Amino acid sequence: MIDILFIALAFLAISGAIAMIVYANPMYSALGVLISMLSVAGMFALLNATFLFLVQIIVYAGAIMTLILFILMFLNIKEEDLPKEPNKFKLITIGAIVMVPLNVLILKAVSKLPAKDLTISNTDFGQIKPIGLELYNNWIIAFELISILLLVALIGSVVLAQKRKSKINNKGEQL
Repeated sequence: MIDILFIALAFLAISGAIAMIVYANPMYSALGVLISMLSVAGMFALLNATFLFLVQIIVYAGAIMTLILFILMFLNIKEEDLPKEPNKFKLITIGAIVMVPLNVLILKAVSKLPAKDLTISNTDFGQIKPIGLELYNNWIIAFELISILLLVALIGSVVLAQKRKSKINNKGEQL
């Protein structure tokens, strides 16, 4: 049963990725990405990795996709605003053909790996509590430095946006 569920999720993930590449409409492409993200979340659930499953759903499929869809709706991109791509499918086919040798190489390498027991672990693998303990006990300095870095980046983007807005207002007053 789990094998069938995995195959279905893998098919949905690949289908979503293909939809993202093939569709010219940005909204359809974004929905393709959403399908892929939700499928990957399902795979994390099959692995019994609760934390990664929740992060994939909440952060990626929830917050980031909402932001992307909001931006696409805010920009109100029309069909005539999109670039013309006459050779799009030819380039996609060439890209897929170029990737075939790499995929064969990866499959050969994976097939040579030693056999391991692939049953689902009953330990606390993928649970939130051990990840939190590891993060806050052993990686607290790195965690805090990254949060400070993100805060500085946020403040910098606000300052740059404010400067751009004041330049636009000044040009408007001069005209």
